[in-house]
Amino acid sequence: MKLRNFCVSVGLAVAICAMGWGQSAGVLSVSDAEQLKVPRTGEVEQHLKLRLEPGYHVNSNKPNEDFLIPLRLNWDKGAAEAAAVEFPKPALEKSEFSEKPLSVYTGNFEIVTKFRRAAGAVPGPGFLTGKLRYQACNDKMCLPPKNIEVKVPLLVE
Repeated sequence: MKLRNFCVSVGLAVAICAMGWGQSAGVLSVSDAEQLKVPRTGEVEQHLKLRLEPGYHVNSNKPNEDFLIPLRLNWDKGAAEAAAVEFPKPALEKSEFSEKPLSVYTGNFEIVTKFRRAAGAVPGPGFLTGKLRYQACNDKMCLPPKNIEVKVPLLVE
């Protein structure tokens, strides 16, 4: 009975910790995004919050070696279109397999996308969808590349 209660407690703790980080694929998680309100004119920013498990890194969007897989964020066509995607400044880390320092992201970081209303967009609610592609590595190995489907609630004004 004590073991069962312990297991239930651990399960609840894991579920509570995972709340707010619903879009996940492996060691990189994307927080659930707040609704993005897209005005008739001008641009609006969407901050995609990412969390990488301790001990891991992902290559930046501009790795220092051609053979490294970059972090990519692509948005599908819809009621809002991406005007620009801005990545944070990467850290530089030394590694055993490369003469150049690696350009990486670790821990918690954000990718900011500037959106504008698409021509012909109908006012009302909807979703923006996209794909985040990455390869997570630690100091010993790299995991296979993965994709995270990203979904952002949208309100076209």
